[in-house]
Amino acid sequence: MPSFQDSALLVLLALILFGPKKLPELARQLGKLMAEFRRASNEFRMQMEEELRIADQEEQRKKIAAMEAAAPVAPAIGSETENTIAAPATEESLVDPPHEHPQQEPTEPLPIATSGDLNLMPPATGLPVSNSALSPVLDSIPHDPDPETVSADVASHEAAQRG
Repeated sequence: MPSFQDSALLVLLALILFGPKKLPELARQLGKLMAEFRRASNEFRMQMEEELRIADQEEQRKKIAAMEAAAPVAPAIGSETENTIAAPATEESLVDPPHEHPQQEPTEPLPIATSGDLNLMPPATGLPVSNSALSPVLDSIPHDPDPETVSADVASHEAAQRG
């Protein structure tokens, strides 16, 4: 960075070379050129960032497609019943004999998302379940009941005593 003496010398030299009438005009043109240069460099930077973003999105799409291709395909639900023609329902067909459909044991739903020590369960349960070794300790901590449910229980109990 030029010192004050260097800057003063450059201004004096410009004043001598171009004169006092031409110097403000040259300064305006220099300012316009600098603004145009900044605008062009910002536009170039924005285009480069956009290209990088598009390349990253394409890379993510390829990763997702590779993961989907590697994932096992689940059988379609009801695919067997879609291809057959339904017979009219009779009284005998409405009663399932016990030997035709073996009872399946209810299975625990698989988590739909995991993050660290938590599994987010499907909407049937709706609550995150901890996989941590500390979960029994955390469950043993006494919790205060929800004040809204307590007040509703008290109100319903009082109404039952009155009536």
